[in-house]
Amino acid sequence: MNVFWFIPTGGDGRYLGTSYLGRASNFDYLKQIAQAVDALGYEGALLPTGANCEDAWIVASSLIPLTRRMKFLVAVRPGLISPTLAARMAATFDRVSGGRLLINVVTGGNPQELAGDGLHLDHDERYEVTDEFLTVWRSIMSGNTVDFEGKHIKVKGGRLLFPPVQAPYPPLYFGGSSPVAQQVAAKHVDMYLSWGEPPEQLAEKISAVRQQAWEQGRSVRFGIRMHVIVRETEEEAWEAAERLISKLDDDTVARAQEVFAQMDSHGQHRMAALHNGRRDNLRIGPNLWAGVGLVRGGAGTALVGSPEQVVERMREYEALGVDTFIFSGYPHLEEAHRFAELVFPLLGLHKRLEGYNYTNYYGPIGEIVAEGGLIRNGGREVKR
Repeated sequence: MNVFWFIPTGGDGRYLGTSYLGRASNFDYLKQIAQAVDALGYEGALLPTGANCEDAWIVASSLIPLTRRMKFLVAVRPGLISPTLAARMAATFDRVSGGRLLINVVTGGNPQELAGDGLHLDHDERYEVTDEFLTVWRSIMSGNTVDFEGKHIKVKGGRLLFPPVQAPYPPLYFGGSSPVAQQVAAKHVDMYLSWGEPPEQLAEKISAVRQQAWEQGRSVRFGIRMHVIVRETEEEAWEAAERLISKLDDDTVARAQEVFAQMDSHGQHRMAALHNGRRDNLRIGPNLWAGVGLVRGGAGTALVGSPEQVVERMREYEALGVDTFIFSGYPHLEEAHRFAELVFPLLGLHKRLEGYNYTNYYGPIGEIVAEGGLIRNGGREVKR
């Protein structure tokens, strides 16, 4: 099981839908999160993309020398960048980072934002571009000289002089709920990502993509992108969930839902349908909560519960074929620590941490009592 975290390049805070106690994502703060991800033993972190975020490539590149192990899941945007330039950027990043790049292929689902970036294509045409883009990108990254003429992309003599560290190229991650998106996933990508839908809904998508990939002689791995609110008890976790949206007014929710309705993203429409903008319909499954999606686009659900409950839900997704979880929590620095301290020991992931002695106890070292050199841990004392 691979667990990733999230670097909030568009801002952070303790409450959704308000600037109260908001936290600017300046470089010092992003550095703290990245170094926490690196030290705590997460597989890596996703950096978001879009007009409301700092540029993912520049931020990720700046964090390479400040980290040692974590991987960076960074977006390429077919239609906004050529496949040959994207290949050079990816190969350079992969070499400079020592093989720590993962590629998140983002076709985009907001026509207004895409128009602002100069892309004026409908939903299915954008996935046609993505198909052509990945055909060229994969071939160039594999060491081929490419001549390609498609409906949207034309390349003559495209090649890569300096190859990536990872062969044949950094793994491709991709999300999309529409039939055409699933076709692209089955044909090209290594990891199919879904936002956090209830298990029965996700199972249908996994089955469809798996079957289409099998028909093309390929196999695809599966991951899920969602939030998490974990506390020592279930009651505390649900209180934290309610607190997260306690400053959120109805007008803000209504405006957000209007924006989401204008998008042509099938995944966004599926997220909105989980709650329909209503606060009284947010618990959509055991320990699964749709409150984040009242105002946040994209991933709108969270696992909520005790460490044991969160792990139980993760195991349910794992049984469907999910081996990668990309989590986030508000605020991201504190919640990265909390999740690692409470959940990693139950998953066996604490063994990846350096400098922690888990022989006699889990979590932080705790209070060292001067008299006798004892460590007080959860009510019991352990000889240091």
